[in-house]
Amino acid sequence: MLRNVGVFGDSILKGIQVDSESRGYCVNNNIDIEQISHKHSLVVNNYSLFGCTVKKGISMLKKRIDNGKNYDMVVIEYGGNDCDFNWKEIADNPDAEHLPNTPLDVFYATYCQIIALLREKCIIPILANLPPLEPQRFFDWFCRNLNKDNILKWLGGNTNTIYRWQETYSRMVEKIALATKTHLVDLRGAFLKHRRIDDLICEDGTHPNTRGQKIITDAFMNFTIGNLAAV
Repeated sequence: MLRNVGVFGDSILKGIQVDSESRGYCVNNNIDIEQISHKHSLVVNNYSLFGCTVKKGISMLKKRIDNGKNYDMVVIEYGGNDCDFNWKEIADNPDAEHLPNTPLDVFYATYCQIIALLREKCIIPILANLPPLEPQRFFDWFCRNLNKDNILKWLGGNTNTIYRWQETYSRMVEKIALATKTHLVDLRGAFLKHRRIDDLICEDGTHPNTRGQKIITDAFMNFTIGNLAAV
C-alpha cells in the first residue's frame, strides 16, 4: 500500500547548492527521493522552500491541509534560517542587541504547534535536525562586502560562535522530538561521523554539496529501515 509523505523544510531538503561557475544558488537536488520512495512504497511531495522558517512552514502546512491534502506522514526540517541574523545590521551596529529571525522560544513553541496539528489530523510527524555548517566559510560568504571586524566583535572574536548558535537550534529540534515522543531523522549525526565536514558542504558553508546530499539520502534510508515499519 502506498503511503503519502509531505516534506516541509528549507533549502537543505530543497536541494539548493552553490553553482561553482556563477557562485549563485541553484537547485541541484541529489537527495535520492526516488530510491527511498520505491523501496518503501511512498509517494513523496516535497514542499521545501529556499529561505523558509518554521513560522512560514506552519502557514504552508495549514494551507495544504485546509485545501484537503492528505498525508500519512510529514517530515519537518527547519532551523537554518530561523537561527540566522541580519548580518548587515550587525555590521552597522555591533553594540546593539540583535535577534535571530526566529527567537528560540518561538521556534520551540511553533515546532510543538506543528506536531500537535499533525497529530490532530492523525498524521505522523517526523522531525529532522540540522546538518552542521562550516563557520569560516559561512562568515566569508554571508559577511562579504560587510564590515567583518564589526561582525567579529559582535561574535566575540570567534567565527565558531556561528557554529555553536546553529547547533543550539539543531539540539532544540532533538529536545522537541524527545519531549513529544516524535520520530527524529538524525541528519547532524550522519554528517558528524565524517572527519572532514568541509568536504560535504558548499562554498557558502551551510548548504550540503552533492556528497553531503548523499549523506542525507543515507540518513533517511537508515531511518526508514529502522522505523518505517513501526509508523
